[in-house]
Amino acid sequence: MITTPRDLFRFVAIAEAITWTLLITALILRATTDFALGVTIAGGIHGFVFLSYGATAVLLAVNQRWHPGVAALAIASAIVPYATIPVELWLARTGRLDGPWRRDATDDPRDAGWIDRTMRWFLRNPVVLVVLLVVAVVALFTVLLILGPPGGK
Repeated sequence: MITTPRDLFRFVAIAEAITWTLLITALILRATTDFALGVTIAGGIHGFVFLSYGATAVLLAVNQRWHPGVAALAIASAIVPYATIPVELWLARTGRLDGPWRRDATDDPRDAGWIDRTMRWFLRNPVVLVVLLVVAVVALFTVLLILGPPGGK
């Protein structure tokens, strides 16, 4: 079960890598057999998981209080096939995925900021958080579908 930031990040990092495999396999099939539908299907799945990974990385960057450079690396790792796996391993090994969800304020002055207060509210209302994230990912996914695939065509 996914109950900690580490569990969630590991899950989406692995899912992102798996969808890279689907997409690369579909691209090879299209090049060797002219089966273009596979790229459409695998590309759609990969795109949705890619955006979900990015949303998860942003959520964890706030919850875990990552340096902006760490957050950027985590997000950018989705661009390179399979890079989410070594990044997840590095984040776990360096303790950046340790700890629970920060649902309650502490004495840390950063907890008084609007970002932390908002995040805590959403973490205490996970259904609202999940719905909001899914709606945002679906909306962005839809816009990107309308704009067309990467590289035109």
